[in-house]
Amino acid sequence: MTTAAAPPRVPEAIHRRRWAILCTLVLALLVVVLDNSILNVAMKTIASPAPTGLGASQSDLEWSINSYTLVFAGLLFTAGLLGDRFGRKRALLAGMVVFGIASLLSSLAASPGELIGYRALMGVGGALAMPATLAIIMNVFERAEQPKAIGIWAGAVGLAIAIGPITGGLLIEHFWWGSVFLINVPIVVVALIAMVLLVPESKDPNPGRLDPVGVLLSIIGLVALIFGIIKGGELADFTSPEAWAPMLVGVVALVAFVWFERRTAHPALDVTWFRNKVFSASVVVVGVVFFALMGVSFFGVFYIQSVRGYSALQAGVLMLPLAVAQLLFAPRARLVVDRFGVRATCAGGMALIAIGFLGYLLLDVDTPIWVLVVLGLLMGSGMAHVMPPVTVAIMGSLPREKAGAGSAINNTFRQVGGSLGVAVLGAVLSTVYRDGMAEQLDKLPTEALREKAGESLEATLAVAGKLGPQGAGLIGPANASFVDAMHVVAGLSAGVTAVGALLAWFLLPGRVAAGGPGGAPGGPTAVREERPVDAAKQSGSTEPARSTEAAGA
Repeated sequence: MTTAAAPPRVPEAIHRRRWAILCTLVLALLVVVLDNSILNVAMKTIASPAPTGLGASQSDLEWSINSYTLVFAGLLFTAGLLGDRFGRKRALLAGMVVFGIASLLSSLAASPGELIGYRALMGVGGALAMPATLAIIMNVFERAEQPKAIGIWAGAVGLAIAIGPITGGLLIEHFWWGSVFLINVPIVVVALIAMVLLVPESKDPNPGRLDPVGVLLSIIGLVALIFGIIKGGELADFTSPEAWAPMLVGVVALVAFVWFERRTAHPALDVTWFRNKVFSASVVVVGVVFFALMGVSFFGVFYIQSVRGYSALQAGVLMLPLAVAQLLFAPRARLVVDRFGVRATCAGGMALIAIGFLGYLLLDVDTPIWVLVVLGLLMGSGMAHVMPPVTVAIMGSLPREKAGAGSAINNTFRQVGGSLGVAVLGAVLSTVYRDGMAEQLDKLPTEALREKAGESLEATLAVAGKLGPQGAGLIGPANASFVDAMHVVAGLSAGVTAVGALLAWFLLPGRVAAGGPGGAPGGPTAVREERPVDAAKQSGSTEPARSTEAAGA
């Protein structure tokens, strides 16, 4: 028995250039994600006195990163809604313009305060652009090709995270600190030209009335929650009022947001989406995996550079295996899903990541560096089999006209999970390290030196350098204490990831239907989509049959 294939939803002209559109979106994604990983390499230079740097303090450096994170995370959901309502292409173009201008201003910053402000502006641009990239993918690819396209999208994120340190290292070695921001400008210009020429406009045809109260509550809740998390990580003490008070404000605001959205006639977010087990389980898995992964990113750089003595550029090269594995396997994850299902693929990927974390327990101050390379390949392979399937599950469980909101929720959970990972695991790392160094720090001549040296491994090495031969005895114990602390954090990360694997196994579906809310008009029972040439001929038209919403794509 033969069944008629679902009619294609994407206009033929757009379908023909879909891969060129994807390349353009990946370019936008690269420049937004690349920026933060590049900046990490430039931190030491920016802290140097003028004219080499800006003479930024440790607090200035932290807020040059945190100002971006706060604005980016706080506006992600709102930006996704704006894209759905006013046009995703418009949101993408606006985001790239703002990001490019803010990058230029950051490269010319004359003080740490200016840099922090311009970085916040970059966060506005990133928040507008990021949800639009995934939402546009959902509107230019047919359902059957979406897993492959999302796999490439996810692989690009991993690539950007890994090549950032390499790019930053090369720029710092040959140019001034501002070049890590200026490099964004020509990429943005090229991306904008390609977007204007290639990317189609799409939006929600029936967005309903605006929901200013819901939008405001979401911004307050997310910004306050992220601020409290960041502050707790900085202080290594989440019991401090500076940490728990804003976190409490954030939680209260988000609870009020959910309460209001359930009762308003025109909600910004349809909270009933979370009743869908596939959707809710997928966003939780995204948050869990980034919680754990950002932890390893946090301590991995210090292990490679401070304990092992590799340069920033060499550290970037050693991070490449993780990115290469993602880039190779993420676009092919759909083949594993086709064979074994979403549940087994994601749970297996999480298990690989957990094994990778356990592998960090093997690392010592003189472990062969190839062990780190193998662990990177293992964890990158695991990520490649988690992120694409859960992203497809999230986007596929929502109506296609809500793609911007779905993308924003996906990115918001990733950002909140990552921020929690850096803050919580970073605080654990600092506490265990400081406790391990207590006996050595007591031998320092002044309280000020003891306080300073106990902040971090970098701070201990800096104090040891200032003390000369007297401080040489600190270096060995400092490296050993850091490795011990790294083992504790790696063990915690493995445990968190194992919980994520269990969540994936018990909550994710064995299979995701080809149709569904975001798929073909037939809903969950719709047959697998193909591109039948005869569809138009049967209707007597010269164009294939299209759904009303797709015509606006």
